[in-house]
Amino acid sequence: MSKETNDPRAIKAVTFDLWQTLLLEDRDLGQRRAQLRIDGATEALRDAGHRFSQEHLWEAYRSCANACNAIRSRERDISFAEQVEIFIEQIRVGLSRELPQRAVKGIAEAYDQAFLRFPSPLHADAKATLAELKEKGYALGLISNTGMTPGATFRVYMERVGILSFFDTLVFSDEVRLAKPSEKVFHLALDALGVSPDMAVHVGDDRAKDVAGAKLAGLRAIWVPRPRESYHELDLVTPADGPPADVTVGCLAEVVGAVEELAHHPV
Repeated sequence: MSKETNDPRAIKAVTFDLWQTLLLEDRDLGQRRAQLRIDGATEALRDAGHRFSQEHLWEAYRSCANACNAIRSRERDISFAEQVEIFIEQIRVGLSRELPQRAVKGIAEAYDQAFLRFPSPLHADAKATLAELKEKGYALGLISNTGMTPGATFRVYMERVGILSFFDTLVFSDEVRLAKPSEKVFHLALDALGVSPDMAVHVGDDRAKDVAGAKLAGLRAIWVPRPRESYHELDLVTPADGPPADVTVGCLAEVVGAVEELAHHPV
């Protein structure tokens, strides 16, 4: 069944967040990926004649994460190669210029492939939700801050779990050097979908990055609160300051109905 409306402002496109919306993360998976990165860096550095303790590499890893998060807090992002360079420089200043290219490549591969070794599972309702929206005639986009894993690797995983083909455009922060809640990152997705902000709705779990970001960019927003069992920072379920969502749903399976309701109530 196709979505039918004569109002040019009605919802024609739906964009989705990835983390904790379509993919469900937990601390244990993140820890396992981090250990793989540390182990891979240890091996690559040893092969290049450099020995550092795991404790030292963990400190560099945490410092790299803090530096990258500081950049994203300014609504910017860096490329995956730049993130790897920051990690190496946190190990020792100037080390990235000393290491042979094979060592840098080995560290980058360990960083990159860790997600595919310990991937976040696809939400049980993700595929059915995307398929139903597509069947109803909505254009679909993805807008994701990438964190430690590059967008290219997420594409591989999304194809593996059967959701890549649903999307008409994919916007990953490491590729466009912009991070949510930047208005620009939402507009990049909408430009690719060929719709104006008032013709789109964004779906996500983060009240600041997804809801407030989308609203400030002129989209409507559907908030899907994270299930408490999927993470430990319980304060994250508390609504943040900022523009409220147009609709709050109890789970991802309710998103289609929420989109249809908004589609028939143009702004």
